[in-house]
Amino acid sequence: MRTSQPQTIYLSEYRVPEFLVDHVDLRFELFEDGARVHSTLAMHRNPEASGSGEQLELNGDSLTLESIHLDGRALQASEYEDRGELLVVPAVPDAFELKVVTWIEPQNNT
Repeated sequence: MRTSQPQTIYLSEYRVPEFLVDHVDLRFELFEDGARVHSTLAMHRNPEASGSGEQLELNGDSLTLESIHLDGRALQASEYEDRGELLVVPAVPDAFELKVVTWIEPQNNT
């Protein structure tokens, strides 16, 4: 659960996204104590993005990462960073499929 106050984000701070999502597929497994979310994202690098970042950054709150696959290959822990509310994959190709399985507890969402 978050303990800090939300930070204001100003329009001037927004930037063109580094990656665009072509397709999203979500599958949920529901349990008494939470849910497992299987997400598959087909993505490609945004040609209009000004950043040089090769890394993909995905935000999430109150998620437990169970697995991550890039183009069908399971990534080892050394190939990504789970920073709690930020998942970072340092090197991704220009177009790829990302499969992520997470555990969530929506009953605790206050």
